Amino acid sequence: METIYFKGTPCHTYGSMPAVGTKAPCYHLVGADLKDITCADYEGKRVVLNIFPSLDTAICAMSVRRFNEEAASLDNTVVLCVSMDLPFAMSRFCTTEGIKNVVPASAFRSPTFAQQFGLQMVDGPLAGLLARAVIVLDTDRKIIYEELVNEITHEPDYDAAIRVLKGSY
Repeated sequence: METIYFKGTPCHTYGSMPAVGTKAPCYHLVGADLKDITCADYEGKRVVLNIFPSLDTAICAMSVRRFNEEAASLDNTVVLCVSMDLPFAMSRFCTTEGIKNVVPASAFRSPTFAQQFGLQMVDGPLAGLLARAVIVLDTDRKIIYEELVNEITHEPDYDAAIRVLKGSY
């Protein structure tokens, strides 16, 4: 269990994130087209898991926009923007915002995603949603970077994740 904060109020996660250097659990998510998205879909690619509570918040939307600009332009890299939002809402957001370089991925059908990655909030005003985190996987699904954002209303450290992807960590 990790302690994070929502506007200064302590909240807790279901567990802890897998450690850097370990192999990430295989994930099963749902795309904007309602098709399954699994780790097998991106074998041999680096994957950025941009995880957040909901696109209906300004910070979450900013993280999708930023990763759409930054990490999506890197070679052999895919960015999955993961939340509990319904695929319809994710698709609408991406269409409205002109987001084309990231993959919206909903965990609404996959409670094991939140549990395996230790990111489901179990108390506080956002209980049941995902905590804000960034996890970068190498081509073998080994975790090479992770950040659990301490204050949910803050943005992740984009530059640190990008540095890892560029190999200058």
